[in-house]
Amino acid sequence: MEIKVVSKDEKTTMEIAKRYARSIKSPCVISLIGDLGAGKTTFSKGFAEGFGVKEIVTSPTFTIMNEYIGEKMPLYHFDMYRLSSKEEAINCGFEEYFDLTKLKGVVLVEWAENVEGLLPTLHIEIKFKKIDDNSREISISVKGWV
Repeated sequence: MEIKVVSKDEKTTMEIAKRYARSIKSPCVISLIGDLGAGKTTFSKGFAEGFGVKEIVTSPTFTIMNEYIGEKMPLYHFDMYRLSSKEEAINCGFEEYFDLTKLKGVVLVEWAENVEGLLPTLHIEIKFKKIDDNSREISISVKGWV
């Protein structure tokens, strides 16, 4: 099943993400897929706020991963833009964050398509599609669900 919503601006994208974050339980891996500027980082900021993160959330493009403390559990925010393979992510020591049997928290992964095969079979996929300069179509689906 796929849910689609249209966001008319960044503020709406953040509100959608905040509400969605309140429904997520651990362990959970969420992939964020979309072109550059499609709204992945804006969604991540709203998600973190809804998750109870008090810190300012920034894109971890150069550090690859930022860890935040939410109200009840950690939030791991990845940006895989600079990586080109699953093996590269494993060499960085990231595979433990994608093991649902050990994960204690929630993982958000921007540019997950760059590390195909790293994410668990069961994960949430959120796709962002630009409609115009401000509007985005956001599609949410569960992958690996039988």
